Amino acid sequence: MVGVRETVLIVDDHEGFRTSMRRMLERAGYDVVGEAVDGRSAIAEALRLKPDVALVDIRLPDIDGFAVAKALRAAGSSGSILLISTRQRIDYGDRLASSDADGFIEKSDLSARSIAAIVHGS
Repeated sequence: MVGVRETVLIVDDHEGFRTSMRRMLERAGYDVVGEAVDGRSAIAEALRLKPDVALVDIRLPDIDGFAVAKALRAAGSSGSILLISTRQRIDYGDRLASSDADGFIEKSDLSARSIAAIVHGS
């Protein structure tokens, strides 16, 4: 719908990263509806908030982003799940292709444009 801003949940255990991502996304027109610092709180917040997009760091202090994506899909989440990492795609091999996530973005390439490219295929 025209005029409706997409909602985003940011999942990362580094406060500075979450803060800078929130600023960047809000400047680009996204509505950041929540943040989570670990996998368990990410699952709870995603199910409560039902964001259009969940940006989920793969390396979290309790369960990894792959497990978060799997749990969200099992719970019926229909939002886009994008795994993010400081590591390169090749470091995760086939795990990315077989994951329940909709895509992967290296943190160095993370932008509103890279999110839209995966979520909207543009």
